[in-house]
Amino acid sequence: MHEGMLAETIGIVGHSGDVIHAYTARPVRAAPVPGVVVIHHMPGWDEWSKEVTRKLAYHGYAAICPHLYSRHGAGRWDDVAAAARAQGGVSDSQAVGDIASAAAYLRAQPDANGRVGVIGFCSGGRQAYMVACKIPSLNAAVDCWGGRVIAAPHERSDKQPEAVIDMTKDMACPLLGIFGNEDRNPDPEQVNKTEEELQRYGKVYEFHRYDGAGHAFFAVDRPSYRPEQAVDAWQKVFAFYRQHLHAPAGGS
Repeated sequence: MHEGMLAETIGIVGHSGDVIHAYTARPVRAAPVPGVVVIHHMPGWDEWSKEVTRKLAYHGYAAICPHLYSRHGAGRWDDVAAAARAQGGVSDSQAVGDIASAAAYLRAQPDANGRVGVIGFCSGGRQAYMVACKIPSLNAAVDCWGGRVIAAPHERSDKQPEAVIDMTKDMACPLLGIFGNEDRNPDPEQVNKTEEELQRYGKVYEFHRYDGAGHAFFAVDRPSYRPEQAVDAWQKVFAFYRQHLHAPAGGS
């Protein structure tokens, strides 16, 4: 564990050359470190998302959480998130561009080991699955209860034109999925279908499902928090990252 860390809000160049805010945290240590992009949930770039970023730094990862709603103006995170949702949310192309930029920022740091993963929650879980298929340079992806990975035609839009599940054939890195069996988005049947698709294409993945937990069961500031299940699932996340992010770039 790394008691010392540096954390700050910075600007990075995101999709289409737009400068967006991002929250970063990194451990103070001499050795090279892997990186993780934290993809915030639909409620926004909130205190809990930044807490997750610091948690990763405490465990030895350089982490960055890009503010995917930055373009909707200044103000409280929840007001900005409401403005983004009122306009249909973030387009998939923009999300991929911003997340790719955040990953590139991590790789460019002098203490980077060259390997970068992502972790996303809720809508961010959907985006984590998506970028695992769209950004070939990623080394690992964690989807925490990503909703609408499987999307019916009426759920698609100009901003989200393709069902993420249909991108599975292009997945280029190992995937970890964390789900609550009481969740309704995704519900257990959708998780089963997603797993079937991953198996169909021979992808490297592992899914963990928790009884007594629903949506957002990691979020310590929400009634949905389930400490027993969250502690176990975080252990699964860090074991997955140790396996896939600690070898040098180009290694196994």
